[in-house]
Amino acid sequence: MALKKAQIEEFKSRLIELRAQLNIALKEATEGVKVSDESKGYSQHQADEGTDDFGRTINLEISSKESFILRQVERALEKIEEGTYGTCDITEEEIPIKRLDAVPYATMTVTAQDKFEKGLL
Repeated sequence: MALKKAQIEEFKSRLIELRAQLNIALKEATEGVKVSDESKGYSQHQADEGTDDFGRTINLEISSKESFILRQVERALEKIEEGTYGTCDITEEEIPIKRLDAVPYATMTVTAQDKFEKGLL
């Protein structure tokens, strides 16, 4: 069953809000890496440098994951504009509403996503 216009508008609102939250989180993580780099001094102890490096690594990993999700959110918003939201990019089957409720930026069915992640597609 195809999504109704009201459902699509609700998902669009959720995706726009999620995009805003991700942009804020990415900005904060990026600033955290910059602040850590700028605060380094020559008198810092090696253990402190290790802690700083660990913190930077965590911020970069978070940024990477959030960037990945942000790209998926952007793709879902593109699909809304194209009129293909709720349709799998791979199989062109409808994505179940339960999946979209849980992951509004999903662009594949669970089966297609699983095959894609295993390199079978």
